[in-house]
Amino acid sequence: MEERTAEAAQPSCGCRHKHTPRSEALQADVQKRLNRAIGQLNGVKAMIDDNRYCGDVLTQLAAAESAVRRVSELVLEEHMRTCVVEEVRQGNDEVIEEVMGLMRRFAK
Repeated sequence: MEERTAEAAQPSCGCRHKHTPRSEALQADVQKRLNRAIGQLNGVKAMIDDNRYCGDVLTQLAAAESAVRRVSELVLEEHMRTCVVEEVRQGNDEVIEEVMGLMRRFAK
């Protein structure tokens, strides 16, 4: 039987794992918010299928966007408090460029 290396076990998406686990409270909050956004988007799909008024659809889309943006803010804050701090403490100042790129992406 062939032994898999840690590198080979990594998903092909290039995803990495956090060293510090998220708190249960944060995970619960993020899951709740994501479920709400998913529900809103499912509602938008139903509104489109039902040929509902464009203004009402746009209002629901704005609510879903707001919910997703708040999740992004929470995850970015967690990233800054854990991953970034850990990397800087280990001498990896390059993580600052990553954070700046993330902040630019969400500032739009």
